[in-house]
Amino acid sequence: MPDAAARPRPFALTMGDPAGIGGEIAVKAWRRRARLELPEFFLLDDPARIAGIARQLNIEAPIREVDGPAAAAGCFDTALPVLPVRLAKAAVAGKPSPDAAPAVLRSIELAVTLALAGEAGGVVTNPVGKAVLATAGFKHAGHTQYLGELCGPGHRPVMMFVCSTLRTVPLTVHCALYEAVRRISADLLRHTAQTIAQALEIDFGVSRPRIAVAGLNPHAGEGGLLGREELEVIGPALERLRAEGLNLIGPLPGDALFTEKSRQHYDAALCMYHDQALIPIKTIDFEHGVNVTLGLPIIRTSPDHGTAYDIAGTGAAQATSLVAALWLANDIARRRQRARAAG
Repeated sequence: MPDAAARPRPFALTMGDPAGIGGEIAVKAWRRRARLELPEFFLLDDPARIAGIARQLNIEAPIREVDGPAAAAGCFDTALPVLPVRLAKAAVAGKPSPDAAPAVLRSIELAVTLALAGEAGGVVTNPVGKAVLATAGFKHAGHTQYLGELCGPGHRPVMMFVCSTLRTVPLTVHCALYEAVRRISADLLRHTAQTIAQALEIDFGVSRPRIAVAGLNPHAGEGGLLGREELEVIGPALERLRAEGLNLIGPLPGDALFTEKSRQHYDAALCMYHDQALIPIKTIDFEHGVNVTLGLPIIRTSPDHGTAYDIAGTGAAQATSLVAALWLANDIARRRQRARAAG
């Protein structure tokens, strides 16, 4: 076990939509910190809001306002550290409002700034309401694209989903299905496959990673009878990448790619569109699924669930996915530390 000096710096946990369950799962995760051996983290949120959630849930969770990650590390064992990002108006559980958007975005921006500066070990994001942010003028489809912008020009982030026995990556993400088909290209396949391979080696410790690639069409096109994307775009792109040394399998029929037996033969699955990647993860292990962003200079993970407005404020939210996101961020941070130490 690494000594205390080698521990990653505290992770920055963002506010998420304050009308959702982010605050509740943060309090519940901190309360179980010792038993779950959680890495240190601090919230970027409104301290009064978090204190109110703890009281409502009757959870003993002292709140400590801090001015940065160093102070958070000093009090994590005895209090939940909160770096203040104050709301203009009190949030109401289950009732999202564009009024909260400036604080939600400020929380993300500050977390990324601290991670880029090396003060935070990485960023763990609570779920946001994309439609609510869009109403307030937010121009991005979600966290991933926004994080890429915040990290500076030249970054093309890739979204990976991780559960106990599976890792999946959608080639195309938040767009209509007909638009996803149009976006499939050799360039996008190259960038995504290379990013996956690098992340599997560095962040997940997989030597010579095997990447299975799902076809777009039924039966992976059935030799062109059910669609020609596999023959004209996907297949040729994979052949060129294999010639460059990537260990790619496919394109394979998506309906058989995620069986228990099939999952033994690859380390990650590259899928053609959002639901092709998300359905198997959520079916196999919904409660422990984690979203991790690849291709950034910082670590970013997130629970693989939404804001859950329907149960916000009821005390029913479970922190299992947030806990998994914190664990994964910590694992990645330690692997990167070891890689840096090894030169």
